[in-house]
Amino acid sequence: MTNPTPTSPAPIRVRIAPSPTGDPHVGTAYIGLLNYIYAKQRGGQFVLRIEDTDQTRFVATSEQMIFDSLRWLGLTWDEGPDVGGPYGPYRQSERTEIYREYVKILLANGTAYRSYETPEELEAVRKAQLAAKLPPRYNGAHRELTPEQIAAYEAEGRAYVIRLKVPAEGETSFSDELRGEISFSHNNVDDQVLIKSDGYPTYHLANVVDDHLMHITDVIRAEEWISSTPKHILLYKAFGWDVPRFWHMPLLRNLDKSKISKRKNPVSLIYYRESGFLPPALLNFLGLMGGGMPAPTEKNDTAEIFTLEKMLAGFRFDKISLGGPVFDLTKLKWLNGEYLRALSPEAFFEAMRQTVFSDRYLQAIAPLVQTRIETLAQFGDLADFFFKDDVVPDQAVFLPKKRTLEETLAFAAELLTVIEATPFTVEDLEPALKQLGIDKEWSVKENFTLLRTVVTGKTASPPLLESMIVFGKARTLDRLRRFLDTQKKLANQKR
Repeated sequence: MTNPTPTSPAPIRVRIAPSPTGDPHVGTAYIGLLNYIYAKQRGGQFVLRIEDTDQTRFVATSEQMIFDSLRWLGLTWDEGPDVGGPYGPYRQSERTEIYREYVKILLANGTAYRSYETPEELEAVRKAQLAAKLPPRYNGAHRELTPEQIAAYEAEGRAYVIRLKVPAEGETSFSDELRGEISFSHNNVDDQVLIKSDGYPTYHLANVVDDHLMHITDVIRAEEWISSTPKHILLYKAFGWDVPRFWHMPLLRNLDKSKISKRKNPVSLIYYRESGFLPPALLNFLGLMGGGMPAPTEKNDTAEIFTLEKMLAGFRFDKISLGGPVFDLTKLKWLNGEYLRALSPEAFFEAMRQTVFSDRYLQAIAPLVQTRIETLAQFGDLADFFFKDDVVPDQAVFLPKKRTLEETLAFAAELLTVIEATPFTVEDLEPALKQLGIDKEWSVKENFTLLRTVVTGKTASPPLLESMIVFGKARTLDRLRRFLDTQKKLANQKR
């Protein structure tokens, strides 16, 4: 008997799949870098897919910001919506008919079913479960509808979703390349919605179908997706497809070890670009996360400085620590400083001209100052806050006469929330901020004076909202966060 001819392993293919729901997240860059390194080390392909099926959170400008931010960092993809490829389209909103066709397979083989409950019925079940101190989950009421019941619901014109029929007993196991074998009891796996009532797929169905059709061999993503993986494994099995390798990366953490969040750190890649961080410094910093690079042999800080090329040569996935890398903004600033000081004077000047003193930025600022200026020398006095990094005002400047510090900080936190949730235009911000003042019983003067002092450090400035638009949403939110953080620290010191 002859030995069978060995088959060549499938070419390595990895992907990132960000959602265009706002500013591109620094976590996308972190996971993107890891996928990029993994693919390039193995002669594989790095795919960018846009997951835009959540139409309620879709932001029209976000997709281009994702493209621009990743390219600014130096991460390029082999296939994607803007460069094409053999397995497109690469936007999920353009693949809806594909998902509908594939879900028919699941309905036909009994691994999925239509569920006709109204939102009110589902909410009543959820409230009853909470009252009984049970974890809220779908109760399976429509798992086994008769043809007559289905016909009756259809006659009513009821909308339906399509759910995955998770086995009632047993467990699903999978191998994580970093963590080993992981098992989930089916008691803890919900009958996940696959197709929503609007006809759009959920993340779970689209993710699995796309990864299969795009021949993804390795799914490298954040550890928060571990709990979703059994649903994905069940879908692979329901379709009869091979399962890719899974790598769940440790989450980026704040200094207090909580998951990195916009409440404690700037998470927008736009912020880092507009604030003058150099792409190689940010990539270097993200490459330090997780411990995949060799430990420094030298006893000096510069041993932690390395290029993307050195990451491609030295990064080892089997050395990644699962402890949760700390996103330390102080260390990032130090690292960025090292890169800035290493530039030639000509390159440093060019970096300044491309960011802090770019023509685009100066042209946007100039009209705001022009109406209030008597000599050109006054430009710096009126516009200095556009170029400063720290403008945290003293209490004597920001505290309204008839408000306590506690009231003022609480209102500043509300300002942060409203600005975060509002489209960043004067037309949208002005009514939203005025409504907040009405709701919280703050006068327009108190409201906008507080915001002005936090953003500019002054009680007088060029037009406030127009200045914020030029300054940018990411940096405006950062100023609010830093203001709140500084005042809370000062209050704690006085106790």
